[in-house]
Formats: sequence, structure tokens, C-alpha cells
Amino acid sequence: MPHTHNHNEKNLQIAFFLNFAFAILEIVGGYLTNSIAIMADALHDIGDSITLAVSWRLEKLAEKKGDDKYSYGYKRFSLLSALIGAGILIMGAILVIGESVKRLQNPQPANARGMLLLSFVGILVNGFAAFRAGKGKNLNSQMIRWHLIEDALGWVAVLMVSIVLSFWDFFFLDPLLSILISIFVLFNVQKHLKKTINLFLQGVPDSIQIKEIETEILAMEKVEGLHHTHIWSLDGEHHVLTTHIVLCLDSKKEDIRKIKAKVKSLAEKNDLVHTTIEFEYLEEDCSMSNNHEE
Repeated sequence: MPHTHNHNEKNLQIAFFLNFAFAILEIVGGYLTNSIAIMADALHDIGDSITLAVSWRLEKLAEKKGDDKYSYGYKRFSLLSALIGAGILIMGAILVIGESVKRLQNPQPANARGMLLLSFVGILVNGFAAFRAGKGKNLNSQMIRWHLIEDALGWVAVLMVSIVLSFWDFFFLDPLLSILISIFVLFNVQKHLKKTINLFLQGVPDSIQIKEIETEILAMEKVEGLHHTHIWSLDGEHHVLTTHIVLCLDSKKEDIRKIKAKVKSLAEKNDLVHTTIEFEYLEEDCSMSNNHEE
């Protein structure tokens, strides 16, 4: 697992330096070509660079193991980063739509040749950065990936517009495509944002079916019942399971050992990195009986 987090951090580091350097180039290029699409993408990239810097820092923090302050470790800082990234991306997209609507009402000529050259560089830089960031499995990496995919798509739009403008003076295409791309990105980000908020509020991860896990545990030999089963996620990749297992009265120490081994195997299959089990016998009262869940 430490290797996975180091890999995520390295990918974010590479994406940050690529994005920041290219954002500077975009500002200059957008000014020289008088393209709202390029200037809009430059604004996105500045926001992305800030997001990447925050994500890089929080991803590094997420590597820390548990201590007296955060007993489960710091992995949930990765979810915090995903929330911040989503907020920046949404605000940036709304701002771009507003500026593009103004330009759509008053189209202005743009330098098609300069847009064409910059678009090839933009597609390569943002496409590579998105590929690297997309290798991460946690929600933070996936949210960053959408930041960079948005930029790559923006440059595809710039490429298309620059080709058209080389032959026809359809200057309205520049702001129109910026609006369409921003709407597309908002649609996809809201899905990731909803998932992130669900996990931040300790909802059951989408990849796990809690009823199926309960069924598998109940099917184990010497298990008579099950209650107080809870599953939540640290960062969308590493999950936590707690449950109370009711044993048959004739259960022995060896039976408990076997059940523990089977639950451990089940946990590993479902990326459950923290598992807490309380064993009870039929004649015992559950220590949480006031909140008993059958």
C-alpha cells in the first residue's frame, strides 16, 4: 500500500509541473492569438495547478500511518483533496461558460495558425498528464484525471476550431465549443463529487455489496447470527469493516480461529484494510443491544 501512495504522489507531481509550465505558455499564446478558448483553458490550467499542488501535498500527507490524532491514519485527506479539486473545477467551468457567453454574443477574430500550433502541444501535454494521474485508484486521482481530461478535450476543440477558421470566418465556434466542453466536464464531475461526498459521510463504497458480505459470513460454520455490520471507506480505495458475529454455543477456540481466517480472506478480496470483529454467544447480551440491528 505505501508503494501505491508513492506512485499516486509521483504522478501528481509530474502532472503539476507539466500543467503549471504549460499554463504560462497558454497565457502568452492566448493573448497573442486572441482566442477565448485558449485563455479559458489557461484559466482552467491555473486552477488545475493549484488543485494539483494541494492534491500533491494532501496525497503525501495521506501516506502517514495512524497516530494519537488520527488512529486510522491520514488516508481520508485524499478524499478532502478530491472535494477541493471538484469545487475548483466546478467554479472554473462556470466562470469559463460566463466568459464564453459574452464572447459568443460578440465574436472576435482569432489567429488560426497560432491556435493550431498550441493545440497540438496542449493535447500532448494534458493527455500525458491525464494518463499519469489516471493510474491512481483513489478518488483524488480520478478527480484530478477529470481536470486534465477537460484540458485535453479543450485543446481538441481548439484544434477543430483552428482548422475551420483557416478556411471560414466562423469565429463563434471558439466560444461555443468552450461552453459545450465545460458543460460536459460539469456533468462528469458531479458524478465523482456525489461519490466523494458519499464516502466522506462514511457511506458504503459502491464497489461493495454489504448484504453479500453478510451472507458469506453467515454461511460460515458455527456462525449463528450477525449484526452491527458497518462498512465505510478511508479514501475510496481502502475500506473498513466492523461487525458482531454470534457464535453457536458449542463453538471452540479452533472454530473462532477458522472464522477469523475466513473473514480475513473475505476482507482482502474486498479491499478491507481494517477489520474489527466482536464475537458473541447466543446466551450473551450484545454490548450494543440498545441499538441492536438484526
